[in-house]
Amino acid sequence: MGILHMGQAEKQFQLSRYAPSSLLVPFIKHYWLASWDLNDQPPHYQDVVPNPCVNLIIEEHRSGIYGVASSKYTKELIGKGSVFGVKFKPGGFYPFFQKPLSELTDQSLTIKSIFPHDNNKLYDAFISYEKSKPLILLVEQLLTYRLPGPDENVILINEVIDYITAHKEVTKVDQLCTIFDLNSRKLQRLFNQYVGISPKWVIQLYRLQNAAETLDKGLTTDWTELSLELGYYDQSHFIKDFKSIIGKTPEEYVAQISYRTDVKHKQG
Repeated sequence: MGILHMGQAEKQFQLSRYAPSSLLVPFIKHYWLASWDLNDQPPHYQDVVPNPCVNLIIEEHRSGIYGVASSKYTKELIGKGSVFGVKFKPGGFYPFFQKPLSELTDQSLTIKSIFPHDNNKLYDAFISYEKSKPLILLVEQLLTYRLPGPDENVILINEVIDYITAHKEVTKVDQLCTIFDLNSRKLQRLFNQYVGISPKWVIQLYRLQNAAETLDKGLTTDWTELSLELGYYDQSHFIKDFKSIIGKTPEEYVAQISYRTDVKHKQG
């Protein structure tokens, strides 16, 4: 989730995911390792849109804990390199942080500020090996030093977000309140505290990523039809929201897909 133009992206870098140990399953979604070798090739600019997860990231010259981003960002891949990450489940970082995750939205922390047992072993292992196994062993040791107790709110938040993901007909927060028998204010407070963004924003985020995937596959260019499927009754509102999350209007997004395809054919 979050990687735009995935069909093209898979030709530029490799992304592997690894499951956490049973102790950390309540908090960690997965570990991931992205690597690329673009020597003698032009740089690749990969668009990544937000998701409701905190990431602990290890890479050369830039490591830290990153909160939920509120807008798309572009990662430049140049030469040969790799990035290792720990993707926390939505709400899964709060038990370690113990502060409202809204304080971390669009912000970052040093790893040591939350996990003081880190003494650069993670970074040293990354530089030395750039492989998943030693990094996963070290990061699991680091996390289990601070292993919190069970938190039912993390379970609830993931049930809500899983439901949003699986049911495209969910377009309003009131629907979630009815399904999970929750007061709207309570749901808002939970997301502010545990996720860092509102449930409305999460619904919008998933729906607009679904729209981007639909456009990637060339399944439609009918903005009115697509906006109605996503619960929008105003096409201009859909286009505005799409641009706020994806960074381009639907028309500009489709044009970029066509441009990249043309370039590929010319190079091939």
